[in-house]
Amino acid sequence: MNATANNLLAIHKTIISAENEFHRVNSSVQLLAVSKKQPIEKIQQAIKAGQQDFGENFLQEALSKIKVLGQTEIVWHFIGAIQSNKTQPIAENFAWAHTISRKKIAKKLNDFRPNNLPALNVCIQVNISNEENKSGVSVNELPELVAYIAQLPKLRLRGLMCIPQKTEDFTEQRHAFHECYLAFEKLKQQGYQLDTLSMGMTNDMRAAIAEGATIVRVGTGVFGERE
Repeated sequence: MNATANNLLAIHKTIISAENEFHRVNSSVQLLAVSKKQPIEKIQQAIKAGQQDFGENFLQEALSKIKVLGQTEIVWHFIGAIQSNKTQPIAENFAWAHTISRKKIAKKLNDFRPNNLPALNVCIQVNISNEENKSGVSVNELPELVAYIAQLPKLRLRGLMCIPQKTEDFTEQRHAFHECYLAFEKLKQQGYQLDTLSMGMTNDMRAAIAEGATIVRVGTGVFGERE
């Protein structure tokens, strides 16, 4: 086995361990391999090891990888900041977009989504730690954006995504993720059919799983340090 395959095996063991530790249903947490700034060879190694979902932050880099690797056995997730001029290629080439935080962007993704493709799966990015330099809506702004996206026919609102303020303290990590979980549950109680909490990365995924994450986004843990 190569290093990437070994890393994937280790990450899956960590996920299963956390599911058991925090009384989560087995296989309820999906691994999204963050492949930004990683060579195609490593992505191919991950595919051979059974990984299907890959997250990319930079559009031009992602499009070049999609051109080489295709879209048949890979589910591509866009997890970077979305500017207006990026909405058409994202809508045309990705299955997921995790970082919606404005009505304008949601409308453009909807309008550019080709009719021959299923609805684009989207998550709303929540600025759960209220950091000035971080994208996302506040919890108070969520209801208006959720209601807007829910009526767009070519988008399928799946849930919420967050990147809390960095901390090594496990209790603090859990607290931030718990805030996102509470917002998620409140929306479900209001009747929205949500199923996805995209939260947790290499250094805080155990805390995220403890607080209900359904997708963890892991880059370094899978591929090693970026080149």
